[in-house]
Amino acid sequence: MAHRLLPGRRSLLKGSLAVSAGLALPAFTRSGRPSAEWGVQAGDVTRDSALVWVRSDRPARMIVETSATESFRTVRRVRGPLIGPGTDFTGTARLRGLPPGEQVHYRVLLADPDDPRRTSAPVAGTFRTVPDRRRDGVRFVWSGDLAGQGWGINPAFGGYRIFDAMARLDPDFFLFSGDTVYADGPVAATAELPDGSLWRNVTTEEKSKVAETLAEFRGNFRYNLLDENLRRFNARVPSIVQWDDHEVRNNWYPGQRIADTDTRYTEKSVDVLAARARRAFGEYFPVPTLRPGTREGRVHRVLRQGPLLDVFVLDMRTYRNANSPGDQTVDPQGILGREQLDWLKRELARSRAVWKVIAADMPVGLVVPDTTEGRPHVEAVAQGDPGAPLGRELQIAELLRFVKHRRITGTVWLTADVHHTSAQHYRPERAAFGDFEPFWEFVSGPLNAGAFPATALDGTFGPERVFVKAPDIANVSPAGGYQFFGEVDIDGDSGELTVRLREMDGTVLFRKTLQPGLVGQ
Repeated sequence: MAHRLLPGRRSLLKGSLAVSAGLALPAFTRSGRPSAEWGVQAGDVTRDSALVWVRSDRPARMIVETSATESFRTVRRVRGPLIGPGTDFTGTARLRGLPPGEQVHYRVLLADPDDPRRTSAPVAGTFRTVPDRRRDGVRFVWSGDLAGQGWGINPAFGGYRIFDAMARLDPDFFLFSGDTVYADGPVAATAELPDGSLWRNVTTEEKSKVAETLAEFRGNFRYNLLDENLRRFNARVPSIVQWDDHEVRNNWYPGQRIADTDTRYTEKSVDVLAARARRAFGEYFPVPTLRPGTREGRVHRVLRQGPLLDVFVLDMRTYRNANSPGDQTVDPQGILGREQLDWLKRELARSRAVWKVIAADMPVGLVVPDTTEGRPHVEAVAQGDPGAPLGRELQIAELLRFVKHRRITGTVWLTADVHHTSAQHYRPERAAFGDFEPFWEFVSGPLNAGAFPATALDGTFGPERVFVKAPDIANVSPAGGYQFFGEVDIDGDSGELTVRLREMDGTVLFRKTLQPGLVGQ
């Protein structure tokens, strides 16, 4: 592969990964200068731009300096926003005019609004802009599901150490495939493990109950940033982030009302909770299609990653219909909504990239049930009937038919959500619905959450589970293993795309290489 590892990036990674995987929790003080103890992040990097994120401990002016070298001998300064309580003291600054295909070093300073000479200590990060040249190749990692089922930051376990394993691969970016927090999952101080020992969590006030208020949702995003591994990773690997259900509440859908019997919630309108969660999500991740400090914008978007790759980020929450048995013969809203589906079809048709990764926050052919309301409803796409498409399957059938008839090459589906790792191959010869070309779907996760047995397959689109690794029992702790991430490596010379499914320590469990230029394979 002709993927270039720049000396600056390599030396930075060596230095960072030599640090202990233990936790160094931020110690906040109200000294004479602002402080940026929550680290930095870069997001949605393009060939000439990026968003940089920071959080202050008080009102401050965000300033970003960029350089071609780690020495910062020559810098370009960008004056960012004045950040304060309206965004929970978070801020993002857009960097423009960057050189394509180059390593960019940046550092963030926070200046006292009343005395700009009083600035915080700089917090440094780095990223590589998207190359114009095909021969540079692309490498990225993906996963989802962080700190779920009560398994939070455990210093004795090494915290979220899976992020160090991902960083060692030197990816161009990290696709965070949803369930970035568990706002509905309180974290207790301890949890008992099968051998009788205790898992000991770092705890905070906001993580002691389900999130309802804006402050509680914000506290859920702050919780994960207490982990040193994650902060170190964020400073070295830019992200592309999407959301799923646990940013709000398990299995939520628009218009849902929480039952009176669920006494954990005093706010019964899921739409109210989702609006607060969306605002906090936009404040704590650098996503250009969301407006921090407001409830405006959208999560779905396309990221052009050079000649080899376009990433289509889906939102399978905001526009879906209510969870139901999924047996409708007509379902125009489906799981994406008509507007998002039409957008996706347009963007796929105009894409000239060799590979089109469809980043879905839920799987296509895995049956994910929803029993939260006491009835056997469908949570994802597949509804368990292996026959002709029904319910939300109708929308996916429309999309797959479109890809086939428009001769769109190089589509690959990536997802998380189900807390195990697997590879599914979909083929029309095995399917009840046959008007599509074969495609692959790869599943990874969780990052630091309970692991669960593999779910059943729905035969409507003819999936075959080529590989799976999952526990036999539900909610296996991170100490029990079954924590996963995936890697995608696109070779700049041949254009081949290789997917590797990896365990928490980086061990490769499964590998599949796909050929470029094909509508289906």
